[in-house]
Amino acid sequence: MRLNLRALAAKAVFAVLEQGQSLSLALPDVQQNVRSPKDKALIAELCYGVMRVLPQLDQCVSACLSKPFKGKQRIIQQLLLVGCYQLYFTRIPPHAAISETAEACRQLGQENLVKVVNGVLRNIQRQQQPLSGESPTLKYNFPAWILKKLQAAYPNQWQQVVENSQQRPPMWLRNNCQQQRRSDYLLQLSEQSITASPGSSDDAMLLEHPCDVTQLPGFESGTVSVQDGAAQWAAQLLDAQAGELVLDACAAPGGKTCHILERTPGINLVAVDNDSKRLMRVNQNLARLQLDARVIQGNAAAIHEWWHGDKFDRILLDAPCSATGVIRRHPDIKWLRKEADIAELTKVQAQILDHCWQWLKPGGVLLYATCSILPEENHQQIAAFLARTADAELQVITASQENCSSDWQILPGQDNMDGFYYAKLLKRSTA
Repeated sequence: MRLNLRALAAKAVFAVLEQGQSLSLALPDVQQNVRSPKDKALIAELCYGVMRVLPQLDQCVSACLSKPFKGKQRIIQQLLLVGCYQLYFTRIPPHAAISETAEACRQLGQENLVKVVNGVLRNIQRQQQPLSGESPTLKYNFPAWILKKLQAAYPNQWQQVVENSQQRPPMWLRNNCQQQRRSDYLLQLSEQSITASPGSSDDAMLLEHPCDVTQLPGFESGTVSVQDGAAQWAAQLLDAQAGELVLDACAAPGGKTCHILERTPGINLVAVDNDSKRLMRVNQNLARLQLDARVIQGNAAAIHEWWHGDKFDRILLDAPCSATGVIRRHPDIKWLRKEADIAELTKVQAQILDHCWQWLKPGGVLLYATCSILPEENHQQIAAFLARTADAELQVITASQENCSSDWQILPGQDNMDGFYYAKLLKRSTA
């Protein structure tokens, strides 16, 4: 039996909230059951929407149930979240939202609960109470522990950071400077009635309205890629030079790998990641852009196990992190991350940083990057590294006339970019 769109959305939400799977994996899994781009888009809207406002939806649904569903019936709890989201946040006619969601209950093998689903959603529709904001978690749709960390780190900006993290993300493009100038590609976009403007880094372009990649001139032949404006600074700040041996540590899915090669074709680039599935994305991106790198599955904290060549002239370390800077793109992060994860992540980051440093030539540069906005993963991590590493020197980052600092914390929404952090480290020839 072919499941309807609400049933498919509930399955993806269930995979995230009950099984700890990321939405970026769970969503394509269910979207492959439909062909229409419109249907795929609606499933995505329902799933992402539920993740953005989960506490409010959960409180609304729970108030209409005598007790939460358990065991095999848990998926109906997620289905009700999908139903509730439709009633509050979409233009889908309420009768259609309710009937389709009730039918999804039947399709998910819970025939005996169809009347319950119908009754709960009709009750919600009839009352149309404003969604609760009685606690900080309900008001901001953020877990309390993240709010507490943001308040401590950004006492004057945390509300803006949270608000920006709840917005729908813009679509950024990266011009392939090997194929054309950015100004020429912007002209091509304009001719296709796609409005875009140049970003602050050399190759970045911001679309006024997101569009399907199939609408982008020359996408399949590699003239352009999709990559957030903040992430595009990595290749520019690394500033690899022709003839150098470069390591892209923790490289998947390969956006930064490809950008480094586009900017400086004459380098020997090694891209490593320990996730074999995500490495497939690196190879796909390289193939589309007709670029060449040595792609290796391996641990960036154990380079000696898979590399027997020279030390590297430059290293990009895009370290594993909490991803708190990209919540607007991945709202499921709010519910998948736990407070205890941060201490573990900072330990892993320090291990990889120390190990990669051993593989950097004297006079070489290591660019440390995360898509986090938490100081312990960023500024504090680098301060601790500098304190224990005699031959490390922090280089000034000059991204613009406004930004000239020893390290660079980009906050979500700043110049329409994702949250990101950069620190550029020089290895002195003598300690």
